Amino acid sequence: MTTLVSTAAMRKPTGSAVGVAVIGCGYWGPNLIRNFFDTPGCRVVAACDANDGRLETISRRHPSLTVTTSFDDVLADPSVDAVAIATPVNTHAPLAKRALEAGKHVLVEKPMTTTVADAEELVDLAERSGLTLMVDHTFVYTGAVRRIKQLIDTGELGNLYYYDSVRINLGLIQHDVSVVWDLAAHDLAIMDYLIEQRPIGISAVASTHFPGGMADVAYLTVHFENAMIAHFHVNWLSPVKVRQVLIGGDRRMALYDDIESTEKVKVYDRGVRWSDDKDEARREALVAYRLGDMFAPVLDQTEALRNECGHFIECIRSGQAPATDGHAGLRTVRMLAAAERSINEQGVVVRVNG
Repeated sequence: MTTLVSTAAMRKPTGSAVGVAVIGCGYWGPNLIRNFFDTPGCRVVAACDANDGRLETISRRHPSLTVTTSFDDVLADPSVDAVAIATPVNTHAPLAKRALEAGKHVLVEKPMTTTVADAEELVDLAERSGLTLMVDHTFVYTGAVRRIKQLIDTGELGNLYYYDSVRINLGLIQHDVSVVWDLAAHDLAIMDYLIEQRPIGISAVASTHFPGGMADVAYLTVHFENAMIAHFHVNWLSPVKVRQVLIGGDRRMALYDDIESTEKVKVYDRGVRWSDDKDEARREALVAYRLGDMFAPVLDQTEALRNECGHFIECIRSGQAPATDGHAGLRTVRMLAAAERSINEQGVVVRVNG
C-alpha cells in the first residue's frame, strides 16, 4: 500500500532552502547539479549514480556533495526534499514513483515515462500526495519559446494555420528509444506549451536503417479539430543540424531557429488575403499577398535550465503547478504513444486519448 505524506510537511517555509538530490550523473545530471547550485533557495544535498567513476568526477567538482550509489539512501535522507531524475528513460517511472511514495518532490527528465499508464499513475500519485511533479521539457524555459508564447497568446500571429517543426542531426543514435521518443519528445512538448488547442489524432511513419536498431528517421502529422495542422520531421541521419519551427497565422508568421546565435525568433508580417466573393472568377482575381516587415524581438538570454531549476524550487515552495507539470508530461507521452502506434500500423491516424 502506498503511504502518502502530509502536504504540510512538504512545503518549505520561507527562508529555508530546498534540499535537492540529483539522480543520474551521466550527460545531463552534471548540468542539473551546476544549475541547482546557482539557484537561490536551493541546497544541493547529494548525487546518486550506479557508476563510481562518475561519482568521483562529481566529488572533485563539488566536494560538499554527498555521493552515493544507493537510491534507497537518498530516499531515506530527511535533508532531501526533492529529487531530479536524469537516468535512462525506462527507469523514469519506477524511480519517480518511489520518490513520490517517499514524500519527495520530483523533476524527471523527458519523456516522463515510456507508457501512458505509467504517466497517469505518476500524475495521480503526485496529486494525491500534494507533491510537485515536473518534467524536464527544457526548451519550454528558453527565452525564444517564451516569447513565441506571448506572440500567440496576445493574438499577434492571429488564428493559427500550421505548425511545422524540423529537428535533425547526425547522431546521437540512442539504443533504448527511437528517434521519435528521443527528438520528437522535445518538439511535441514545445507545441503542447505554445498551443492551447489539444490534438485529436496523430499519423506517423518511420524507418529503421540498421539491423536490430530503433527507428532513426520519422515524420509525424498532428491533427486538430479545426483546419490547424502540425508536422514534425526528426532524423538522426542528417548531414546537417537543423532546429527550426515555423508557425503560420492569418496575421503574422514566426520562425524559431534554435541554431541562430542572436536572432533566434523572427516575426514576419506576411501572408495571403483573399476575397469572400462568391463568384469564383472574381474571388481568384482578388487574392493578394501581403509582404510586410520582419522583426526579431529581444529575448531573455538566461540559460533555460537555470530558469527551469528556479521554477521547480519556486513551485515546491508555493505549491503552484509548474509550466511543465505532470499533466504536460502525460499529454506528451500520449502523443508519443499515439505516434508509435501509428508507425506500427503503417501510418494510420491514431486518436490521442484524453
